[in-house]
Amino acid sequence: MDKKLHKAMDEQIKNELYSAYLYLSMAAYCESENLPGFSHWLKVQAKEETTHAMKIFEFLNDRGARVTLQAIPQPPIDFSSPKDIFEKALDHEKKVTAMINNLYAVAADVKDTATGVFLHWFINEQVEEEKQAALILETIKMVHGDSGAALIMLDRELAKRE
Repeated sequence: MDKKLHKAMDEQIKNELYSAYLYLSMAAYCESENLPGFSHWLKVQAKEETTHAMKIFEFLNDRGARVTLQAIPQPPIDFSSPKDIFEKALDHEKKVTAMINNLYAVAADVKDTATGVFLHWFINEQVEEEKQAALILETIKMVHGDSGAALIMLDRELAKRE
């Protein structure tokens, strides 16, 4: 595997694990605000991000490229509301989309077709990731300022995520 691409893939493993940390930090905030459904949704999201990191990890192993793990920065710990969390989540997913697109461009640049094909799954996944965060954010905006009953109902809905 091309060294530049290999380094970028190692970096993406770190980025995916950071995403998991970010979602766990958001889940911790929601727990502290007595929003267990939001917390549950975010913990499931954290597990999904770890799965993404492991997909890349295994792909690199399959290609005979030794994975070099990098330090994961501490995520933010203070949030002001569920709306703030999902604004940040959507912004974060847009950044991840840009990272995946950059990886794809590097793979194309070095003519690594196998990696390009592998990254198609991530490209499609990012469409879904952004959609989910945007839908939840829009729902929160609709109930923002409500007496709280709508937020409780949304919390219960998010608790159903498998």
